[in-house]
Amino acid sequence: MAQESPKNSAAEIPVTSNGEVDDSHEHGFNRDLKRSLPSGLGLSETQITSHGFDSTKEGIIDAGAFQGGQRTQTKSGPVILADEIKNPAMEKLELVRKWSLNTYKCTRQIISEKLGRGSRTVDLELEAQIDILRDNKKKYENILKLAQTLSTQLFQMVHTQRQLGDAFADLSLKSLELHEEFGYNADTQKLLAKNGETLLGAINFFIASVNTLVNKTIEDTLMTVKQYESARIEYDAYRTDLEELNLGPRDANTLPKIEQSQHLFQAHKEKYDKMRNDVSIKLKFLEENKVKVLHNQLVLFHNAIAAYFAGNQKQLEQTLKQFHIKLKTPGVDAPSWLEEQ
Repeated sequence: MAQESPKNSAAEIPVTSNGEVDDSHEHGFNRDLKRSLPSGLGLSETQITSHGFDSTKEGIIDAGAFQGGQRTQTKSGPVILADEIKNPAMEKLELVRKWSLNTYKCTRQIISEKLGRGSRTVDLELEAQIDILRDNKKKYENILKLAQTLSTQLFQMVHTQRQLGDAFADLSLKSLELHEEFGYNADTQKLLAKNGETLLGAINFFIASVNTLVNKTIEDTLMTVKQYESARIEYDAYRTDLEELNLGPRDANTLPKIEQSQHLFQAHKEKYDKMRNDVSIKLKFLEENKVKVLHNQLVLFHNAIAAYFAGNQKQLEQTLKQFHIKLKTPGVDAPSWLEEQ
């Protein structure tokens, strides 16, 4: 009885009918292994070599990135980076981000100053001039308000005197026995009304000039002062940030932040210095202009009031001519542009 020889699976080589090695079993093994690989595997290439007995044939499986169950092969070669296309929405978002960060820093600086925890930059001489300007503005506004009240009351008085003069003149014609008495009073009231209109013109000119000084010239300077104060707050906010970073450790992570903070601090320092210089120049010119304007207007106001209550009609009219003030005749409209031609 013949004894069967044991079979070694490693030495077992399947052969086809024409004597060639049958590698279908090996391909099936590689196919099953490829299917079993997870889709998220980050390998660019997986090589599986299967050796048969006395065979150097190798089976290779390429495993690439998978998208939607399908494998996409990566292509090698030079990589060219194109310039990024500017997106308006991203630019606006970046502007909003910078504005929010700047607002946060300034708000934190203001709160810190009010709580007495933060330091602020102070120019004592400039701050004193600004305080004087704001105080003078309030006083000039009070003078302007009182002058407007005087003008309103004087207008009412002139209107009443004119009506009273017309009433006296009417009675002078109808009362023969009191013709002269009514006539004298009618002439007096009309003269007072005329002088009152001349004084009213001088007061209104005074009001217009002071109003221009207070609400335009001084207000324009105060707007520059507000810009200066905003620049000062930004300067102190970024200065505080830089000081805090300098007190901390210096390493590879903090050095870029310190450098950026130094750049922002320098930019806001230049802005602060520029605004401080602008405020100083405007305050100087404002003081010169204020003295010149108020000198002329106060002389006008004094001379007109004094001439009116002294009954000096010629002096009153001369005062208006001196300051080139033209009175509008009651009941006469301004000439049209055709008449001026």
